[in-house]
Amino acid sequence: MKKLIAALVAGLFSLSAFAAAHSAVPAAKTEAKEAKAEVKAGAKKAKKKTRAKAKEVKADAKAAVK
Repeated sequence: MKKLIAALVAGLFSLSAFAAAHSAVPAAKTEAKEAKAEVKAGAKKAKKKTRAKAKEVKADAKAAVK
């Protein structure tokens, strides 16, 4: 009887460990997707800012020539 109870407890423990590990993988993927989206948004913002600065410099150079 003790061996049966020990086997059941060990089975439940391994099942809970597997379930915890299995559910952690999608969460990690979601976090990675969110981080990737943030990086993309930051890159777009930096690109816009760079283009605006380039236009400003170009306009200043054009005004200085006149």
